[in-house]
Amino acid sequence: MSVSSDNIVEFRSVGYWIDGTAIIHGLDLAINRGEVLVLLGESGCGKTTTLKLINRLIEPTSGEILVDGKRTTDWNKIELRRRIGYVLQDGGLFPHMSVRANVGLVLTLKDTDAVIITKRADEMLSLVGLDPVKFGKRFPHELSGGQRQRVGVARALASDPELLLLDEPFGALDAITRTNLQKEFARLVRDLGKTAVFVTHDLHEAMLLGTRIALMEKGRIVLLDTAENFAASDLPLARAYLETISAGI
Repeated sequence: MSVSSDNIVEFRSVGYWIDGTAIIHGLDLAINRGEVLVLLGESGCGKTTTLKLINRLIEPTSGEILVDGKRTTDWNKIELRRRIGYVLQDGGLFPHMSVRANVGLVLTLKDTDAVIITKRADEMLSLVGLDPVKFGKRFPHELSGGQRQRVGVARALASDPELLLLDEPFGALDAITRTNLQKEFARLVRDLGKTAVFVTHDLHEAMLLGTRIALMEKGRIVLLDTAENFAASDLPLARAYLETISAGI
């Protein structure tokens, strides 16, 4: 089986169950190359589970997921994950490794030449607004939360993946730092031509970053549309989210 060249990921009737409880129900979803698809919803709605299914951190109970036209179950797990950039809250950095080593980790695992790794790591640090001379030798505990997130994004970009997965990467930051990183991320994705799947429970963030927004509830996508059309939706759950913006929440 294969997907259209316009799709980088496709979910086909995917279900995921834990101890008899359905976390994801019959999910059908195509993610287009070059878009930022935001998975929006409250805790427990299935958005992080959907993200983890893409890079085989978990396996579907039913249905199939394709990445670049190939079932995830046919991919070698390590090879698949090295093709995908993954950003977590607080960066997910290794505390015993320097900033430069963290950024170059995937390249190190690929046995890339050390000189090339250093050059690439420094380029990525510069790209996310961190001076490699100043920050390259530091360790994660010496950085602010916003700086750690920048390093996490730099690491995700270092191996030049086409696909990025981001799990509420800015959720733990203060409002000013979060806004600045949101704007920088939007610029980076646009300038670099990446595809991203971005998990959040914040509608303002979703509308700022998303090419499309997939609103999830109880393991299902109940609305999938552009930010503009989302704002015009009559769906009660969508209206409830829109009211949080109107109320300044």
